[in-house]
Amino acid sequence: MMSPNVAVWFEIPVSDLARAIGFYETVFAVTLSQSGCPSGMPIRLALFPAEKDAVTGCLIEHEDAKPGGDGPVIYLNGGSDLSEPLARAEAAGARIVVPKTPITPELGFFAQLIDSEGNRIGLHSLN
Repeated sequence: MMSPNVAVWFEIPVSDLARAIGFYETVFAVTLSQSGCPSGMPIRLALFPAEKDAVTGCLIEHEDAKPGGDGPVIYLNGGSDLSEPLARAEAAGARIVVPKTPITPELGFFAQLIDSEGNRIGLHSLN
């Protein structure tokens, strides 16, 4: 059975992480925590605070994450195993751009696809 949360993670691409952290911390009166990518990819992150099991996200600075036209990547719930919705998406005409990829044992797996409209959409599951 799927979780009641359809959205599980978001990324907001930035070109200057320090400037973006200052903006979001000011606007939302929160403290973001900086991090590298747990999987070792060359990515800089600033994580939004969240309660356990809450939908949350980050600011992301990486050569492939361009602010503006490409927009944020929204991660949707991939259910108990994201292989299943990935297969359905591909059958429906989606292009898989990042296959099912492990993050860490605790954080599960992610994948990304290009949907029928040309949007980059992320999927996440624990298995």
